[in-house]
Amino acid sequence: MTSRRAVDESKSNGLGKGRRRLWLLVGHGAVGLATAGAFLPILPTVPFLLVAGWAYARGNPELRERMRNDPRFGRTVREWQDRGAIPVKAKVMAVGGMSSSFAVLALSSPGYPVLAGTGLAMAAVAVYVVSRPPPSDS
Repeated sequence: MTSRRAVDESKSNGLGKGRRRLWLLVGHGAVGLATAGAFLPILPTVPFLLVAGWAYARGNPELRERMRNDPRFGRTVREWQDRGAIPVKAKVMAVGGMSSSFAVLALSSPGYPVLAGTGLAMAAVAVYVVSRPPPSDS
């Protein structure tokens, strides 16, 4: 039997039960990947938390607020969601990671079309990342 609160929540955010569960599944999956990223150096953490916040905003606003108030990652998530801000250290790590990945790709000699396409895509992403404002107190 469905509780009255669950029915009210489902109606209040305009989602059916199936859609709400889908958004929660996406959010929980992203939090799981972010947790793995906290321990694995090659897997990012914050982008998965941003995806989780996006999904939770649609499926469960209470979980989104809980994530935004997290003592470790909440500030970064809030800055991105509210202002599109990226910390300078994250910008350096992103551009450095793309540069080193491109160097490895260039050394592996995949051919000029692959190298050119990958280089253009990475350059576009790097320009976007660098163009984002820093957090308010950086």
